[in-house]
Amino acid sequence: MSRTARRLAAALVAVVAVAAGTPARADDPTASALPRALRDVGIDRKVGGQLPLDLRLRDEQGRQVRLGEYFGKKPVILVPVYYNCPMLCPLALDGLARSLKVLTFGARDDYELVVFSFDPKDTPADARRKKADALVTYGRHGDSAGWHFLTADADAIATLTRAIGFRYSRDAAAGQFVHASTLVLATPRGKVARYLYTTEPAPKDLRLALVEASSGKLGTVADQVLLYCYHYDAATGRYTLLTMRLVRIGAVITVLALAGFIGYMLRQEKRGRLLAEGSR
Repeated sequence: MSRTARRLAAALVAVVAVAAGTPARADDPTASALPRALRDVGIDRKVGGQLPLDLRLRDEQGRQVRLGEYFGKKPVILVPVYYNCPMLCPLALDGLARSLKVLTFGARDDYELVVFSFDPKDTPADARRKKADALVTYGRHGDSAGWHFLTADADAIATLTRAIGFRYSRDAAAGQFVHASTLVLATPRGKVARYLYTTEPAPKDLRLALVEASSGKLGTVADQVLLYCYHYDAATGRYTLLTMRLVRIGAVITVLALAGFIGYMLRQEKRGRLLAEGSR
């Protein structure tokens, strides 16, 4: 096996590990055992951190934009990719589009999707192409205005990737980047809220993360109940069911139903007595 092939194989192993929900961290004691190309790859969770909203980037039309333009009223899904990625990024964008398609939430009305390339060589034309591909998978008309595919120069990329704790490296021999796959959910004020580590987030996880990032402004009463029953696991970037909370809710519902039944029976008994007395 050639050196390039070995590097690509190692990169693929890292990708699979991240997709399984075990992203590397800078303070991980096992990091030194990884191949050199992977030691600087991973995600440092920065929940609560402020995003650089004054940062200047370019949208898919080549127009200079300010990151803060996409914040203010709705939660934002922030996705780091590079548009000429041969394998992981297309999988991640297709998987995200499929998951978003299932949700009742709509782009622009309920959330903003901001995809940005961490390759300074990517162009607005590359961004337009990837946006068009993702929208074909998404298949819902009218939401394209809420999807933004951005490019930037090296300095802006470094600022934004540092803000979300996204670490990656370039394999010069292969001409590719070695990187993880993640979605970053941000609040309308530009604070990092949640990370989802997967190439295709479960619609349930994506919905709950959006509801949480919106600070309760998005979703229904049922979503709030689900948030009570599910716990966000920061290590895996997924929501897991809390059985005891579900049992408690079931117990409360049972007690309320029983109380309602007893009340109904007492009213029926009282009504029966009144009718009996009236017929005498």
